[in-house]
Amino acid sequence: MTKFLDTTGISYHLEQIVKKSSERLILISPFLKINNRIKELLEDKDRLKIDIRVIYGKNELQPQENNWLISMNSIRTSFCENLHAKCYMNENEALITSMNLYEFSQANNNEMGIFVTKEDDEELFNDIYTEAKRLIRISEELKVTVEKVVQKNTETKSKKSTKPKKVDAQGEGHCIRCNKSIKLNPLVPYCKDCYKIWNKYGDDEYPEEHCHICGTEKETTMLKPTCYPCYKKYKNKLEFNI
Repeated sequence: MTKFLDTTGISYHLEQIVKKSSERLILISPFLKINNRIKELLEDKDRLKIDIRVIYGKNELQPQENNWLISMNSIRTSFCENLHAKCYMNENEALITSMNLYEFSQANNNEMGIFVTKEDDEELFNDIYTEAKRLIRISEELKVTVEKVVQKNTETKSKKSTKPKKVDAQGEGHCIRCNKSIKLNPLVPYCKDCYKIWNKYGDDEYPEEHCHICGTEKETTMLKPTCYPCYKKYKNKLEFNI
């Protein structure tokens, strides 16, 4: 039976699709930042040598994702330009959803999805599988070769307060990707190096990791480069994209 799913249902069936795969597993998501639970399930399937294909659409993977993918022998990773579809399927079940394979989305966003089984609707299942195979064919398979990045000052970072600090509206800001100190300007919330990388694709909604104003760890984007408390406090003092 084809079923409608909310956020909780999507997270449950995503885990089940990975867990129940015995021949193949296809994971299609523009953004990748896989939570630890899904990683554990994938690592188990990797040990069983299941054919796993991961298709993503944003070329700048975080170092930790690269490092983890490099350690997996059965996972084949491909980049698909202009990918916006989110689809997760094994040999018997498929999930079409708004949810990225991104841990923030699974924990915070309101998502919708449709769950399909081959047994109950073989024609629809086969249509999904045909399109998934097409995306695989047009994708560029990548050999992940990024070396492991040693995290420095992890002890200091773990003790860092998550509360927004006092800032001068005309002073110092933070790069929303690497947290480097930069000029405070919500219209250009990247350091020069990170801006060059972001500008290759120019995705205004690509998720980043820091508030431009206070520097705390929050999901931000080019369009929304600050946490809500900072935006509320400085919306009349600084110029924002929206």
